[in-house]
Amino acid sequence: MAARDQQNKHLKHGLEIAGGLVIYFILIALLVEFENDSNQASITNFSNAIWFSIVTLTTVGYGDIYPITIYGRVIGYIFLFISLGIYGLLIGQFTTLMTTIKENSKLGYGGTSFEDHAIIIGWNDFGKAVADQLVGVGKKVAIITDKATDIDIIKEKYRSARQNIYTLYADYQNLDMLSKANIEDSSIVFINFENDTEKLVYVLNLKKLYSSLRFVVTLDNANLRNTFLTAGVTNTISKNEIASKLLASYMFEPDVAEYSEDIMSIAETDGDYDIKQLIVTEKNPYLNKPYQAVFFDIKKRFNVILIGLSKLEAGGKRKLLKNPTDEQKIEMGDYMIMILNKKSYQALRNVFQIDEGYVKKL
Repeated sequence: MAARDQQNKHLKHGLEIAGGLVIYFILIALLVEFENDSNQASITNFSNAIWFSIVTLTTVGYGDIYPITIYGRVIGYIFLFISLGIYGLLIGQFTTLMTTIKENSKLGYGGTSFEDHAIIIGWNDFGKAVADQLVGVGKKVAIITDKATDIDIIKEKYRSARQNIYTLYADYQNLDMLSKANIEDSSIVFINFENDTEKLVYVLNLKKLYSSLRFVVTLDNANLRNTFLTAGVTNTISKNEIASKLLASYMFEPDVAEYSEDIMSIAETDGDYDIKQLIVTEKNPYLNKPYQAVFFDIKKRFNVILIGLSKLEAGGKRKLLKNPTDEQKIEMGDYMIMILNKKSYQALRNVFQIDEGYVKKL
């Protein structure tokens, strides 16, 4: 249906152009015919008539050739009024073009060059809370929504961090549009829909196009966890399960619960603590050193508590080591998991020369 409408549109434009050319050459022929009735006329052939029409339509008006007869001047007036219409049309088209370019840019149709960024597909209050945490730690985020009214709201909310935010208005079912968010080079894709079934179908469809993507979803039904993991989702989180655990902890261990909630959020001041993971590169001073020695040294030098490692296993999966053995070596590609405040993180980042979070490529 869309293709047929496009063909009809092209056909209509073609007929309009053809009709305009026919009228133009009829006027040219009439101009020559009328002007030939005068001995003083300079427009006596098609070449002169076309020249006169061009300088009139372009409003140049050299005055070297002009109609003498009454009817010839009537046709001259017609060309003059047409020229005004053409200029109005051109100005209107240019204005429309500039408006379209500006609107397309606002809606994200120009795409982004973000790499190793997080993508949030689906915008609501929960997505906003997740984006706040990501933007708070300086992570680049691409937000995709199917509501055009969300775009201005998002841009206004993250105006101070606009260099790290890209927004795209798109139909979720148009998977080709996701390439504008540079989805193939993203570090993680958060599917933020309301319905678990809708999330599962969407992940399966995206996996067909982008097999190497990492996905994270929240589940209303925690029993579907294995189904999502089998479908290729990297991480699943049950909002109800997390909330119930935290609530139970507040009921009998309120101080532990408060501490847990605090370290799950970003450290905005030097008095706040959170958990971060930093990948080990060749520039890391603790490369190939035993866990126990690193534990004490990093606490002494940076006031950082090392609480675990994440190691890459065969098959590309990662294994989380909570409080590893003292002699466990810290190797290239490991993630060091630490509790630290904002000041400690800034010092550590300068030494490690790496930012926190998952890294797709070293």
